[in-house]
Amino acid sequence: MICRPFSTLRGTLYLCAGEDALLRLTFPGEQLPDGAEEGESTLLEEGAAWLERYFAGKDPGEPPPCAPVGSLYRSRVWELLREIPYGERVSYRELAERYERLYGRHTSPRAVGGAVGKNPLPIFLPCHRVLGADGSLTGYAGGLEWKAWLLELERDGKSIIM
Repeated sequence: MICRPFSTLRGTLYLCAGEDALLRLTFPGEQLPDGAEEGESTLLEEGAAWLERYFAGKDPGEPPPCAPVGSLYRSRVWELLREIPYGERVSYRELAERYERLYGRHTSPRAVGGAVGKNPLPIFLPCHRVLGADGSLTGYAGGLEWKAWLLELERDGKSIIM
């Protein structure tokens, strides 16, 4: 796995990829995955360009190929994250209901929250768009300040890139 830094006003993120897909995005202070090395690839360049559009306050469109690694349940929840449009928000309960409709299996908002919290590609799989039932900000891997910052960016369209 190779990783490259990406600077923002809130610190440096690391974008990591395998041969065919993006695998991980880390927030400042998070450890790089074991065995990761800094490097470059066309895929990482595409991912960085996507992030530049995003942090410029624009809908970046479809992300480059993403292949987060997780259980079947988590992978299904992460796929649901891809369906949340730029600038929109959903609750954990809404995601649980979508999961049940799509897969015909009961799940709880808490279980969905657990899967969302393990998302290895935040921003690309927009878990920051998932809120509590009352619209409150709830856990986020990068911290609630990051979550609020990303939601504000999508609402206001102001550039927050360095």
